[in-house]
Amino acid sequence: MALTLHGTVSDNTVALDRKTATPLIINGDMAIAQRGTSETGITGSTYHTVDRFTTFMSSLGTWTLSQSTDVPTGQGFSNSLKWDCTTADASPSASDYLIHQIRMEGQHLQVLKKGTSNAESFTFSFWVKSNKTGTYNVEMLDKDNPRMITKQYTIDSANTWEKKVLSFAGDTTGALDNDNANSLEINMWLGSGSNFSSGTTQTSWATTTNANRAVGNVNLADSTANEWLITGVQLEVGTFDVNSIPPFQFEDVGTSLARCQRYYEKTYNLDVDPGTGSNPVGRYQFYSYGLDDNQRFPIRYHTRKRAAPTIVAYSSADGTSGKASNGGGTNYTVTSDSIGESGFGLKGAGGTQDGFFVHFTFESEL
Repeated sequence: MALTLHGTVSDNTVALDRKTATPLIINGDMAIAQRGTSETGITGSTYHTVDRFTTFMSSLGTWTLSQSTDVPTGQGFSNSLKWDCTTADASPSASDYLIHQIRMEGQHLQVLKKGTSNAESFTFSFWVKSNKTGTYNVEMLDKDNPRMITKQYTIDSANTWEKKVLSFAGDTTGALDNDNANSLEINMWLGSGSNFSSGTTQTSWATTTNANRAVGNVNLADSTANEWLITGVQLEVGTFDVNSIPPFQFEDVGTSLARCQRYYEKTYNLDVDPGTGSNPVGRYQFYSYGLDDNQRFPIRYHTRKRAAPTIVAYSSADGTSGKASNGGGTNYTVTSDSIGESGFGLKGAGGTQDGFFVHFTFESEL
């Protein structure tokens, strides 16, 4: 993957041509939302709506997440990711937490030279909007060692898009593993209990201390009137401020989608939620082969996965999971085996049929 280094003279880094660079943050403009454009009743930690951004939470409110068209004016963005509180929790328990999270593979971050004497500083930037003004924390959490560093930003004006630029020092201790596992988490805190906020903000790299992770953070979950929106997320090598940060680097939809599909892919059309029935377009169709437990049908993904994925089949007739349709409205069980990074084998049970129709999701998230 081609990466471009950016920096100031004081960083002793060289700014190279960005035209052929690959952004470190995938889908930072929130344009790809394969799982759907809105999901309600969210209380737990998993991926929802916009690709590559996940919730990490425990007992702190109930939320709707959606791909929104509310964006900063004149910046080229068409979408943002919106958090909307639907059940409030104004008194978090000590162990509660609420985090907007980005997980990144270590092999994609070797450019940071973390754990070496040449460790690079880096800058995290984004556009944010909320009715809830006040202090928020952004944490870089090294999952391999473990170590952390935190910077704070302030939402100054309610319901106004603001650009935030946070620079982090390089860390000469603890190299990130050069593999496909989760090495760095960017945690954008939206609320927490006292277990994560009773200490002192850890503004330099050090061993992870829970009490220092979300000091002074607002509680976005304290009212159902609260919402928080984000777009234009970027990570740049080097130290920048709001005036010197390179412009957001847009990728075409095809490129961004392919990068997202490394972690999650569906056979449905992009505008169709997984599990939807009566959607023949894009489904797998098998004719005159039958559907029984003695046969395997090799299927390849569009994009090679980060690791062997979790596969869910859906009947194209009614969206029932684990099933395929015979085209006449009857569902039959299908299962997957020999699952690899590039494809798998499909087998069925339930008797021989003239043909069957099925959709899939493939998930290999960090």
